Amino acid sequence: MTHWFHRNPLKATAPVSFNFYGVAGSPSANKICNDLRTSRARLLEMFTDTTCDPEIMKNATDTYFSLLQGFIASLDGTKQENKLRFMQNFKWTDTLQGNTPSAQQDAIFELVSMAFNVAIWHAKFASRLAGKENVTEVEAKDVHRSLKFAAGIFKHLKEVYIPRLITPAEKGRDLDPRVMDTYMVQCKAEAQEVTIARVIELKHNATLIAALAFETANFYQKADHTLNTLEPECSSKWRNYLQLKQHFYMAYAYCYHGQTLLASDKCGESIKSLQEAEKCYSRAEALCKEYRQTKGPGSTAKPSEQLFFTTLGGLIKITLQKCERENGFIYFHKVPAEVPQLELKASYGLAEPISFEFPAVSEQCTPEVYTTFDLTKGAKAEKAKPKQEEEVKPMKEPDLKPQKDTGCVIS
Repeated sequence: MTHWFHRNPLKATAPVSFNFYGVAGSPSANKICNDLRTSRARLLEMFTDTTCDPEIMKNATDTYFSLLQGFIASLDGTKQENKLRFMQNFKWTDTLQGNTPSAQQDAIFELVSMAFNVAIWHAKFASRLAGKENVTEVEAKDVHRSLKFAAGIFKHLKEVYIPRLITPAEKGRDLDPRVMDTYMVQCKAEAQEVTIARVIELKHNATLIAALAFETANFYQKADHTLNTLEPECSSKWRNYLQLKQHFYMAYAYCYHGQTLLASDKCGESIKSLQEAEKCYSRAEALCKEYRQTKGPGSTAKPSEQLFFTTLGGLIKITLQKCERENGFIYFHKVPAEVPQLELKASYGLAEPISFEFPAVSEQCTPEVYTTFDLTKGAKAEKAKPKQEEEVKPMKEPDLKPQKDTGCVIS
């Protein structure tokens, strides 16, 4: 399932030197600045390194974020703003807006932008791992966890740190609450897809599968509706992906709900449910074509070419034929005009974001060292402009190599 998930590009950023000549007034202060520069550069390298795993990423992020916290947290025993917070200008592109960056002279802007990329990396790592030819149970759990962890990062940034920005997030950019919510909900929905694949493989009862599929479809619908006020040129492709996944999982829900109704001797309602599954599946197929043809940011997923997708089409057809056959021989029920209501609530398998917290301030950043930073000396950093005309080079991300598709089988 190499191309099952849509992924927007990583954020790109301009280099940052942290050269506070004259301001950093001690060897320890200079070392913090040097370590910030090198740990930031290393973390950026990890985003595009295919050998990087969650443990390596955690070590790299903890090192950088703990140092950066020394520019954000209060270190002088007061509740006043850290005097170093507004020393450095940072430039970051957005996942939906091309290569022209936003800039803010604010360490919290750097913190949330870098953490946003960490969340995107975890989602991309999950996608790469899910694309392997034979995904083991341990790897499937890693996919599940990475997606929930990414959702937790987005949630934490939106609730705790983005409100602290002096300059509000621009509409349609990554730190816009609508964009943050969409990423978070998408990650939750994709984590539930892993659960659905598992319960189908283990042949759990149809009621549970239908309920999980229904909840997942609702997540995708919520994510899509969150984006409906964004400019179409930057959101249409992403929205097509969310819509096709919504209809795909509604097809799953109606298909398995139809099986439940048949088991309860409600054959007429079962037929109607499966007919609705056919409609949803056909709509998902049409949206797959529309998605492929729509221009926009991000890698193009190919869900309609995946075994997990095509298998559902066959299952709906076979199950509907069985219901119609049984109705003609046994039940003789009238097929209702109204589609049976999906009043389904999953009791198990729902994905919740994993709680995320930034690491504590580095031990290097002591109150004593803090006092040696003298803002009265040295040239002040250039003030940030609301919008920068110059472009920042995009990150060169590795290509996904297609693997043999084994559907939703976990070996």
